[in-house]
Amino acid sequence: MSKLRTLTIVLAATLTSACTLIPDYQRPVAPVPATFPNATPAEAPALVSLADAIAWRGYFADERLREVIALALTNNRDLRVAALNIEKARAQYGIQRADLFPAIGATGSQTAQRLPGDLTRSGEAETTRQYSATVGFSAFELDFFGRIRSLNAQALEQYLGTEEARRSAQISLVAEVANAWLTLAADRERLALARSTYETRQKSHDLTRRSFEVGAVSALDLHQARTLMESARADAARYRSFVAQDENALAFVVGAPAPAELLPARLTDTVSAVAELPAGVPSEVLTRRPDVLQAERSLRAANASIGAARAAFFPSITLTAAAGTASSTLDGLFGGGSGTWSFVPQIRIPIFEAGRLKANLNVARVQRDINVAQYEKAIQSAFREVADALAERATLVEQLDARRKLVDATAASFLLSEARYKGGVDSYFGLLDAQRTLYGAELDLIGVRLSEAANRVALYKVLGGGWQ
Repeated sequence: MSKLRTLTIVLAATLTSACTLIPDYQRPVAPVPATFPNATPAEAPALVSLADAIAWRGYFADERLREVIALALTNNRDLRVAALNIEKARAQYGIQRADLFPAIGATGSQTAQRLPGDLTRSGEAETTRQYSATVGFSAFELDFFGRIRSLNAQALEQYLGTEEARRSAQISLVAEVANAWLTLAADRERLALARSTYETRQKSHDLTRRSFEVGAVSALDLHQARTLMESARADAARYRSFVAQDENALAFVVGAPAPAELLPARLTDTVSAVAELPAGVPSEVLTRRPDVLQAERSLRAANASIGAARAAFFPSITLTAAAGTASSTLDGLFGGGSGTWSFVPQIRIPIFEAGRLKANLNVARVQRDINVAQYEKAIQSAFREVADALAERATLVEQLDARRKLVDATAASFLLSEARYKGGVDSYFGLLDAQRTLYGAELDLIGVRLSEAANRVALYKVLGGGWQ
């Protein structure tokens, strides 16, 4: 047993001194400019902690929205699958890591054999028995050239890649929930506006009908009033459908119906639901996006596989060793002089593989080059997404201001048209046109408000927002 202990110590020392043939890893240079278009020059704090500054709990300020997001993070099935993939990858990494150490086991056996008399010296049939108990390991590879260590590094990077995949799934889920919640708020406000407009136009239609009955207005005026009334009624029905679909969509991404008290009533009430980003967005922040980090983990894994392919060209040494006791009787199994041991080293030197080893190395190198291209593409895609979101943000502020002023102007125009119509100065068509213009302007303002809020959500997502 002392010899086995000494051998184990020697193996441990060998493991700690083993080298690997993994190429030195160098992160590819990002094939994008240092700054984004339509972005102000970045300040030092933004360079260091932009992702921390947009952690979702601080970025989404509305308490109802935060609670809905937290509910989704608990119930969403896609996120649950991503978490299970992490557990699977962790287990696979544990399996691969176990190959770095000898698998020591204990065995006990009994062998009985009967020989006929013509095969024994005594001429009589004999039965022999042998009992043994041993502790040892079998076919343990000494990792002199780092083949197993390279495979272990590859498995570790793949496991860490699943962690980044979960982060990416979580950020996407947070953004999807926020967009669904904001869309529901916008459609509820559109529905309220359509209902209010329908009620107003219904009253106007009733007044026009009574005026028509006494001959004060023409049939054309009556039909125009009815046209506007029915149009508003159709809009109200359409937005009721949209609201129901929005609620279904939100329940789907959350994984369960959201409590009624957590649902928004109007988009106007949720203007501050999404925070504004700090000024200055450097392109370096892209390297912190989880999808980019996942691509880099895949690249590192491919780089590690080259080390394993290189090590296959060198000799491999495996050891089988055991120590224990053996006896012809069960009583003498642990008696004096019954000790036994075996030590079987084996070396395998590749001589002719018909090009297999070289082909495996070429496959590993090409796979690394593929992962380099995929990493660079991930950087470029991320850069475009951020640049597009920033370009949209640059115009949305102006659009929102213009739409607000347009609503104010059309509201004033409607009041003037109404006064002129009542004073007999203007025709009924002018009043109806002013009503139609105001209603359209108010709907457009809701749409721009939704676009502005959705743009902030998009920036959170494309910048790899905090996932804590």
